[in-house]
Amino acid sequence: MVSNMLKFGIPVAVLVIWASVFTVDERQKAILFKFGEILKSDYEPGLHFKVPVINNVRKFDSRILTIDQKPERFLTAEKKDLIVDSFVKWRIVDVEQYFKTTTGDENQAGRLLYENINNGLRDEFGKRTVQEVIAGDRTEIMSIMTSEATEKAKQLGIEVIDVRIKKIDLPSRVSESVYRRMRAERERVARDFRSKGAEAAERIRADADRQRAVILAEAYRDSEITRGEGDAKATDIYAQAFGKDEDFFRFHRSLNAYKNNFSTSDDIILLEPDSEYFRFFSESSGKRN
Repeated sequence: MVSNMLKFGIPVAVLVIWASVFTVDERQKAILFKFGEILKSDYEPGLHFKVPVINNVRKFDSRILTIDQKPERFLTAEKKDLIVDSFVKWRIVDVEQYFKTTTGDENQAGRLLYENINNGLRDEFGKRTVQEVIAGDRTEIMSIMTSEATEKAKQLGIEVIDVRIKKIDLPSRVSESVYRRMRAERERVARDFRSKGAEAAERIRADADRQRAVILAEAYRDSEITRGEGDAKATDIYAQAFGKDEDFFRFHRSLNAYKNNFSTSDDIILLEPDSEYFRFFSESSGKRN
């Protein structure tokens, strides 16, 4: 009899003990219920006890979680549509409040959390133009949204770690319009550069022509001065030579004249035989008798 009681009592005792304990992992938060009502929620990681049947325990992931929603459409300040793809990282900080507001459903928590985030994004995008959003305000928007979402998420028992905008797209019809405008702007800038380049080229060309004219004029002036100085020196040399031996100078000058006048076989000159021009032909001294 006693052996039978022990035979059945030990497994029952083990089952009761097993049903009376539970563990909380360091990556979890737990709530102890008593007939469906929250009894305790501030459990540390480790082994804990409960009353079988009367108590039940629910555990929730306390790690950083990610909600990646579908892209949403927002209007900018100039009433242009933008398709924004974003995600939020969050974690449970008050598990009791989290359970009361979301019944412990992550999808429900994500929906409530993203309602606040989308409202904030709608307000922030509505204050800015497309150019401002794309060019540099994205970081500022994410910072503002993280701060605002953290405050609003406290009533859900949630802490928002970060709100990130992955991608901002334009609807196809708006994209084509923006691309046309960007292309027109780039073409305008290109035309402006070309016109400035042409203007600069004309200015450089005119300056080069002016410098060329100045250089040629100065070179001509210097050459004329040099030529004049050379002619003066030549004249002075001729005068000195003529003064030393006038007959020889006349002879030399006549030879040069003969050479120049009779350079080809077809040259003809008509003069009187006793002309001064032929005096060195009739007299070797060049003097008339």
